[in-house]
Amino acid sequence: MDAQSDVLIVGGGLVGASLACALAEAGLKVVVAETHALRIDHHPNYDERSIALAQGSQRIFAALGLWESMAERACPIHTIHVSDRGRFGFTRLTREEEGVEALGYVIGARTLGNVLIERMQSLPTLQVVAPARLVDFDIGDAGVNAVLDADGKSLSCSATLMVAADGVKSFVRQRLAIAAAQHDYGQTAIIANVTPERGHRNVAYERFTDTGPMALLPLMDDRCALVWTVRSKHAQALLDAEDSVFLERLQERFGYRLGRFTRVGTRHAYRLQLMRARESVKPRLALVGNAVHTLHPGAGQGFNLGLRDVAALAEVVIDAQRADLDIGAMGVLDRYAAWRQADQRRAVAFTDGLVRLFSQPLPPVAWLRDAGMLALDLCPPAKRWFARMTMGRAGRLPRLARGLEL
Repeated sequence: MDAQSDVLIVGGGLVGASLACALAEAGLKVVVAETHALRIDHHPNYDERSIALAQGSQRIFAALGLWESMAERACPIHTIHVSDRGRFGFTRLTREEEGVEALGYVIGARTLGNVLIERMQSLPTLQVVAPARLVDFDIGDAGVNAVLDADGKSLSCSATLMVAADGVKSFVRQRLAIAAAQHDYGQTAIIANVTPERGHRNVAYERFTDTGPMALLPLMDDRCALVWTVRSKHAQALLDAEDSVFLERLQERFGYRLGRFTRVGTRHAYRLQLMRARESVKPRLALVGNAVHTLHPGAGQGFNLGLRDVAALAEVVIDAQRADLDIGAMGVLDRYAAWRQADQRRAVAFTDGLVRLFSQPLPPVAWLRDAGMLALDLCPPAKRWFARMTMGRAGRLPRLARGLEL
C-alpha cells in the first residue's frame, strides 16, 4: 500500500481516533496507524475501565455527532464533593449552581472506543491501518514520508501533516529528540470498580489523603469507578490482597458515606508521573494528548485536556484547508501551539498544585488549605473559576468545546 493523505495520525487510541473523526468529517484525507487491532466489543462487564468526561468534552462529542451513541451508557455527575480526609476542609460543586444538566459524565472506555471505531469505519476519506507500527519517517519541505510495519508487511504513507497521538512513550517525540520535563510522583494509582451499599446519587467524590487523592466516580447500576492513589511501595500489596482485605482497607480510607463496600472487581496499577514536552509542533508535525502532556489523574484532567488539543488542532487545520493554506506549514501549526499553551500550563499547574498542596503533612499548611476549601465553598467567584476548570470550560475554547460544528 502506498497511501497519500492530508494527515497521518500515529496512534488510534481515543485521542487519535477523535481527531481522525473530526478531520475526516470535514473531508480531509486521513490515515490512522495504530499498533493494536481495532475491534468493536459490545459486551461490557463489571471490570470495564471508565473515563471521566468533563462537561466541555461532552460538548465536543455532541458537536461531532457522536454523543447520541454514547449517552445511554454515560452516567451523569450531578455533584462533585471534594474533601480533605480526616480534616474539616471540603467544598461542593453542583449542576444547579452551574446551570448545566451535568458537571460531567463517566463512561466506559469500551463504549467510547466502539463509537469512535464505528464512526471511523463509516467515513470514506478515513483509512485505518491496524495493527501497524511506525518504523521510520522523513520530514521534507513538502510533506512527511513514513514507513509502517503492518504484520511484517512494509507500507509507505505520505502526508502533508503528521500528528503524534502515540502516548506518553511517543516514538515520534523521541525520534525527533523533543525534550520533555518529567517528574515521578512516587505514587501509583490503583484502578478498580466497586459496589457500595448505598446508591451514589450521581455524586463524584474527590478525597485527598496523605498518600494522594482518592476518587470515586458514579457508574451505571450504582457501581463506582475507584482511582486510589497510594505510595508506589505499597501498591503491590493492595493488588495482591484478598478482596475482603482490599475492601476493608478502602473502607478505612474512604469512610462510610456510601455505606459498606460489598464488591471489588479486577485491580490494575499505573505508576504516576507528570510529563510535558518542551515543544508541541515541528515543521509538518503536531503532538496531541499524552504525547505532549501526561498528568496526575487526581483531578481527572488528562483525557479532557487531550480532547481539547484535538478540538483546537482540528479547527486550525480545517480553517487552513478551507483558506487554501498549507496545513503542515509552521505558520499554521504555530497557531495551534500558541492557542494550546495557556490551557496546557493551566491544567498542569492546577493538577500538580492540588497534588503537592494536599501532600503536605505540616499542620499549619493543612489548616490553611482546609480553611481555603471552606472559603472557596463560600465565595461564588472563586467557586465559579474552580468549577470552570473542572468542567473544561476555562480560557479560550475551540468551537467544538462550545458545542459548535466545525
